[in-house]
Amino acid sequence: MKTWIKRTLYGALGATLIVGGLTACGSRGEHRHGSGWSEERVTEMRGKAIEKVSEKLELNEAQKQKLGVLADEMLAQRKALRGDSADPRSEMKALIAGEKFDRSRAQTLLDQKTQTVQAGGPRMIAAMADFYDSLTPTQQAQVREKMEKRRGWWKRG
Repeated sequence: MKTWIKRTLYGALGATLIVGGLTACGSRGEHRHGSGWSEERVTEMRGKAIEKVSEKLELNEAQKQKLGVLADEMLAQRKALRGDSADPRSEMKALIAGEKFDRSRAQTLLDQKTQTVQAGGPRMIAAMADFYDSLTPTQQAQVREKMEKRRGWWKRG
């Protein structure tokens, strides 16, 4: 693959991750009020998600454990992407604070987020693969069906 194509793809991926991550952090629950989710709230939601998925797929204990590892990896990756900032939106605001868009700072943010994804990606892939591979063919079909419907586990109705 040509170098410029690779750079374009990495740039698009990084921009998507930054915008998506910042949007997700700023658009749900307590985030609108500036308080963010406490560690207790995150742990509670992790438990509820595992319980819901376990119930829907009728997971055994070994599968639940692998789902727990996947959830832990996802939370670790989320935390790493968010970084140490108490207000991730402030980084985005800083890019547009002046008369001109701060391209060098944006590139630095993109590079940081891309490195984070590259560093944590293999663990995420391994956790997802371990969980998925532990599922029975029927359970795998259920997962694929959910993906086809483009509806989450939390959809009401």
